[in-house]
Amino acid sequence: MRNSVIVGSGSYAPERIIPNSFFNELLGEDVDTWLRENLTICERRWCEENQSTADLAVNAALKTLESAKISADQLDLLIVATDTPEYISPSTASVVQYRIGAKKAGTFDINTACAGFVTALDTAGKFIQADKKYNYVLVIGAYAMSKYLDLTDKKTVTLFADGAGAVVLKSETNSERGFLTGSLFTDGQYSDWMGIYAGGTHTPVTHKVVDDKDHLLKFVKKFPKEINPTLWTKMIRESCEKINILPSQLDHYFFTQININTIWETLDNLGVEKTKAHTIMDKYGYTGSACIPMAFDDAVQKGKVQKGDLLCFMGSGGGLAFANAIYKY
Repeated sequence: MRNSVIVGSGSYAPERIIPNSFFNELLGEDVDTWLRENLTICERRWCEENQSTADLAVNAALKTLESAKISADQLDLLIVATDTPEYISPSTASVVQYRIGAKKAGTFDINTACAGFVTALDTAGKFIQADKKYNYVLVIGAYAMSKYLDLTDKKTVTLFADGAGAVVLKSETNSERGFLTGSLFTDGQYSDWMGIYAGGTHTPVTHKVVDDKDHLLKFVKKFPKEINPTLWTKMIRESCEKINILPSQLDHYFFTQININTIWETLDNLGVEKTKAHTIMDKYGYTGSACIPMAFDDAVQKGKVQKGDLLCFMGSGGGLAFANAIYKY
């Protein structure tokens, strides 16, 4: 039986560091204290004016290929998860494929907002399981939300940041490692509560729209704070039941990293110690579809993740979309 195994990881964040003090000056009030005490965020990275999502993805991709010890022309498929694409059309993945020289790889983008990377991980794993043509798949989560921020909106401008993370999946036969289970869920009633609502066919970008800031990220309504911990807990428990393990037997948790308290509440619900969740939001802020692979790569680089460890990836984002995947490393 074929299965997908994680054989390499990599990440990239722009060089431009934006400390919390930047927003104290920008907004004329102390937001640094609240960000540190409630979210643990101290700084984040933003793209330079001439950087875009494909630039971030390419840098992460090259590091990941090096980690996996393969060349780009060995890739059979390249998936980019992003809701800040290089263009409306064509796909960001096609741009990245050309730049890194993945000449034989098929490509597509996935947009389930900040659940995108885990959705792509689940999708890529099933491509490998289903079709022997796919032996190496590169999965990238990339995010350049600084391009869509309203600098006067305290609710968004202090949180969102830029970066990219990636993994290479390899096909292995009768392996003890690899993809164990996963699930996807969406509660579409919240699709108009947060997002970027201009630029598509519903509201094409016009001069009037730009003046109204509809092309920028908006929190339209405040989400009930119990949504993420409730659904994260439910989906993780269900995944564990499928493979007959307890949540406490998972070695590492990698969550969407927008609210540290949501992570702690979920782990409390599951009866899991907080040390099992690796977080990077203190240095990188909220990097959306990139935050989970960036956190995973950071844990790998620090020697926290060992062969045979059980990994839980739990993502959620606008839509509202949710995705869970469990892998044995």
